[in-house]
Amino acid sequence: MSKLTTSRSELDLDRPNIEDYLPPDSIQQPHTKLRLRDLLDISPTLTEAAGAIVDDSFTRCFKSNPPEPWNWNIYLFPLWCLGVVVRYGILFPGRVLILTIGWIIFLSCYIPVHVLLKGHDKLRKRLERALVELICSFFVASWTGVVKYHGPRPCARPKQVFVANHTSMIDFIVLEQMTAFAVIMQKHPGWVGLLQSTILESVGCIWFNRSEAKDREIVARKLREHVEGTDNNPLLIFPEGTCVNNNYTVMFKKGAFELGATVCPIAIKYNKIFVDAFWNSRKQSFTTHLLQLMTSWAVVCDVWYLEPQNMKPGETAIEFAERVRSIISIRAGLKMVPWDGYLKYSRPSPKHRESKVSAASVGRKIEIIECEALLQR
Repeated sequence: MSKLTTSRSELDLDRPNIEDYLPPDSIQQPHTKLRLRDLLDISPTLTEAAGAIVDDSFTRCFKSNPPEPWNWNIYLFPLWCLGVVVRYGILFPGRVLILTIGWIIFLSCYIPVHVLLKGHDKLRKRLERALVELICSFFVASWTGVVKYHGPRPCARPKQVFVANHTSMIDFIVLEQMTAFAVIMQKHPGWVGLLQSTILESVGCIWFNRSEAKDREIVARKLREHVEGTDNNPLLIFPEGTCVNNNYTVMFKKGAFELGATVCPIAIKYNKIFVDAFWNSRKQSFTTHLLQLMTSWAVVCDVWYLEPQNMKPGETAIEFAERVRSIISIRAGLKMVPWDGYLKYSRPSPKHRESKVSAASVGRKIEIIECEALLQR
């Protein structure tokens, strides 16, 4: 024990004193009394640190987690190479053929129905609804989709709206193959936008543009009109407003919960054993996303149609939305986070945040100085 004490003291003597290497003016004596204004000097640093933590927890909702590599092994690498040959050389061409046949059947039936039955709206809508469900089934087959539906199949009723968590645009396809929903969706460019403005328009879908403020008023009016209609297709809304990576749920927009209608929650959970179904629209196009699904082994998914919910007495639309979000999150095993998904598209610039922080810091300093002056009196 004495040897240990001696060695520790020798180490302490050998350890350099950092104060010997600093100029005398840089060494400040500790204050006898720590004041709040001293803490404010480091408030910008603390704010930046807290902002970094918040930013990390926010971006985590929109990151796809790549699978850990398992094939860099002399025994497993040949099997992985064989799997690549099967997926790209056999499965992918077969899936392209299936999707091509589906489009041929769909267009050869849809165009005559849409053109020749314009005077028979009820029959035309019924046939168009069945054809949209058919082409969505071909899409799911082109991924070798293994989708398990739980609960009663949705049906068209007035004063009713369906809401679901959102992982990818394929959420709509997975749900549409069972029931022809009229969906609220962002307007997309390219071939997806062409389908939106032609085929999906026939089932009553409503499109909007996030950058247009007027679209919000138009969409709100169309939502109310659609919910009040008796012959309209069931209305489907993704209240998160953006695709989340199927590990979290972000805040639900309250628009779907202000309609005075019964809200029917739908929980969607993808199994990532073969492929991650999350679509990061900022990094890849929807075409690339579809090719990724079509070159995987399969898309495995569970869909739960949950018990309809109504707004309780004294409950606000925001509270109602959070209650429904909690039901969906619990059923699908997702973690709830208090972030607005629209921040993914429009986030404040660093200069704007810095100006806000400095202005708030100056305001706090002034308030504290005034309080100290009053206390001294």
